[in-house]
Parts: sequence; C-alpha cells; structure tokens
Amino acid sequence: MTWDPQTYLQFGSERTRPAAELLSRISLEAPERIADLGCGPGNSTALLAARWDGAKIDGVDSSPEMLNRARASDIKAVWTQADIASWSPAHRFDVIYANAALQWVPRHTELLPHLVSHLSLDGVLAFQVPRNFDEPCHTLIHDVANDGPWTDKLRDVQDWWNVLAPEDYFDILEPLCDAVDIWETRYLQALHGKDAVFDWMSGTGLRPYAAALEGVEREAFLAEYRRRVAQAYPPRASGVTLYPFRRLFCVAHRRSAYSSS
Repeated sequence: MTWDPQTYLQFGSERTRPAAELLSRISLEAPERIADLGCGPGNSTALLAARWDGAKIDGVDSSPEMLNRARASDIKAVWTQADIASWSPAHRFDVIYANAALQWVPRHTELLPHLVSHLSLDGVLAFQVPRNFDEPCHTLIHDVANDGPWTDKLRDVQDWWNVLAPEDYFDILEPLCDAVDIWETRYLQALHGKDAVFDWMSGTGLRPYAAALEGVEREAFLAEYRRRVAQAYPPRASGVTLYPFRRLFCVAHRRSAYSSS
C-alpha cells in the first residue's frame, strides 16, 4: 500500500493538532534521544524538533513516499524506513512517540512491551490512536466492501481494529511503568470543501481498500463510498462539514526496575 503525502496533508492542521496535544503532556525537560514512530511526512517530527532542539531524533516510517517528503524538509532528524512491528533500534530512547500510527500495527499486547523495552530508564512512551471506528466514516467502508462485486477481493484487507479499549492499555502498561496517563478526546472537526470526509478518509482509512482494487472496479467502489459517506456527513448551509473524531492518548513512564528479559 502506497501513501500520498499531499492527500494526507490536505487536513494537515487537524492531523497535527492531536500530535501537539500529546506532546504537551510529556513532562521530560531535555531528552537526548527521541524516536518518532510512523513519522509520516514529518509534521509530528517538526513539533518534537521545535520543543527539544538539542535532541537526536529518529523519524521512522514504512512508507518511502512519506519519508521522501520528510527528507525534503529542513527538520533535523535521521529518517529510517522500517516497520514499527519489527523495529529494533541499536540504542534506547528517552521518548518513543507515535502519533496516529500504532492503529496500523497488530497485537498491541506484544507491541507495547516491546516498545517500552527500548526506552531508557524513566523514559516515556507517548502515543495517540483513532478510536472512531464505530462512526459512519468507517462502518460504511465495510458496508460497501461487503456489498459489491469486489467483496472477495476485499475480504482479507487489513483494517484498524488493532486499537484496544483504554482499560486494556492500562492493564498492559501498568506492570511496566510507574505512571500511566490515558485519556480520550472527541474533536468536532469543521472541515471545508466538497466531499471533505471522503477526502479525509482517502488519506488514511480508505487506502488499504483502494489498493486492493484496480481500474473501473476501484473507481466504482470509491464512488459508492463517496455517495454514502456524503449522505452520512452532509455539509451545513455555511459549507462546513462537521466530522466528529474520537482519539485515545497515552503517556507512560517506564519503570526503572522493568526488564524485558
């Protein structure tokens, strides 16, 4: 599956806002090494570099398209193409940060302890993931996928159902961390432009489904989703489309005595 940085950044301010709010809850004064997992085109990495300009930052992403966009920026970071699930750095980090990335990675009961094991003593794991999978923007993808000639091709497409409940994340992290802060925010995003929610989803959740189809069939699938999602999120008289979006945030401080062995 390829990624399109331009499509992703069409709503750059809305996508970067939760990254900034997650960052604001990290209390470390001067971390030396930071990893930005799923760094994308570098919009979240720029926030990290602005706050801790003396830190060594690794931007990690599986998408060469996103990394090419990040490398074209003036952000001071080392950019690495890697899958978060198999990421195994040579050194520990004071902050491991992931903005809207871990939802793409399976088996969080194994993933989070793996990430904590790569923290320095008293290091911080900070991540945020979408938790809006019961909203029409997502449920309609499944409805359309199961209602057309493309059903067999889309049956095994990977989805975002890797995200767990807040209580599950607390249970995973509590034995490993001295402090676990978890909260949720439901944004009421005011989007502009025709087919705004379709355009938003085209940058993220629709991509695995679109990538599994080709040609006329792909266009027919997208057209049907566009039609249904426009009915679910009609624009207001002002032209603004309201798009509720719930996100889960977590900031966890690694327990000094924790060992992954």
